[in-house]
Amino acid sequence: MIQLIKYPQPSVWPGLLQRTAQDSMEIRPAVDKILYAVKEKKDEAVKELTSRLDKITMPSFEVPKQEWDTSGLLSNELKEAINIAINNIGLFHAAQKEQLQIIETFPGIKCWRKSVAIEKVGLYIPGGTAPLFSTLLMLAIPAKIAGCREITVCTPPDNTGNVHPAILYTAQKTGVSRLFKIGGAQAIAAMAYGTETIPQVYKIFGPGNQYVTTAKMLLAAEGFAIDMPAGPSELAIIADDTCVPEYVAADLLSQAEHGADSQVLLISTDEDLILKITQCIELQLQALPRKSIAQQALINSIAILVKDIDEGVSLLNAYAPEHLIIACRDDEKIAEKIVNAGSVFLGNYSPESVGDYASGTNHTLPTNGYAKAYSGVSLDSFFKKITFQKLTQQGLKNIGNTITELALAEGLEAHANAITIRTK
Repeated sequence: MIQLIKYPQPSVWPGLLQRTAQDSMEIRPAVDKILYAVKEKKDEAVKELTSRLDKITMPSFEVPKQEWDTSGLLSNELKEAINIAINNIGLFHAAQKEQLQIIETFPGIKCWRKSVAIEKVGLYIPGGTAPLFSTLLMLAIPAKIAGCREITVCTPPDNTGNVHPAILYTAQKTGVSRLFKIGGAQAIAAMAYGTETIPQVYKIFGPGNQYVTTAKMLLAAEGFAIDMPAGPSELAIIADDTCVPEYVAADLLSQAEHGADSQVLLISTDEDLILKITQCIELQLQALPRKSIAQQALINSIAILVKDIDEGVSLLNAYAPEHLIIACRDDEKIAEKIVNAGSVFLGNYSPESVGDYASGTNHTLPTNGYAKAYSGVSLDSFFKKITFQKLTQQGLKNIGNTITELALAEGLEAHANAITIRTK
């Protein structure tokens, strides 16, 4: 069960808030070998790795498009839920489009910036213990809205070598270009380097386990573009006496069931409230099909008793959670003080599950403290920003002396000559 820590001093916060996920340095040699094998041997390596690591023999990786129509295998209720999610996520992300603005920075000088879609993107959709077709919604929808020309998806198959029908249905509905049944670091490597059958992409998106995250980070060091470091899922909740303990317990368990390496954090000024919430967790846990997974995640999790809400906010900003629920009075006022978080949920009726699926916001978020510097996926994630400028002859004369002075001060005479040859 969740361990209770009372009134910890700021000096111990870093150790207290440390994630328990496996250190990437421990698995880096294994991931390095996978990347090298796929780079050198391409499809042959992917087949061998899939057979050895996933215990599945795959004669072909790609799922033909004629097999994507799995609507007959899904209930009408699930199809309707997916369609509602597609609409809400589409609305929220379409609203993020920027209007082109031409700025006259100086008389005769016009500058502007244009959003250009990344042509080829690769989406990694975790399978593992749960087929996360919701992640495909979160990535494919903004990719399509942005105008990405090729949307390649890799996802682990089940133990029979098949892809979950909901993932195939979602791929069909969201405009995915091609879909491959490959998982793990070998899938990330295949999209980065390209193989005989899997196209190389220009940017890779999607969360995964430590092997997937380490592969993305190593490839980023090689110069490949990734969305962000996104590892095991996590949730923090700050709660006071206005919360409903059953709701808080349900939210903590909803995140704990993601995986044994997930982590949840509860912060409160009320010890009795923490006790009530932990009792509710014990009760609700018994009915969960993924009870053993959630129990393991709870071992990695803690509840912290703080002296006041301000100290709780400081703790949260130090932790930089992927997801944050503020179940307190004055939730909006508290939210203004949050500077490090992936996505924030306010009040008793904003469970994190809503953001996971269908409110409209994106659930692909920075974990492991990366919310201090990274944002979650948005429409901008699928764009490059290209700047443009155009000067009139008079505009160049107006700015000419400024440029030559700056260039000569740096000892770059050719830069100055590029101006004076036009203005003499």
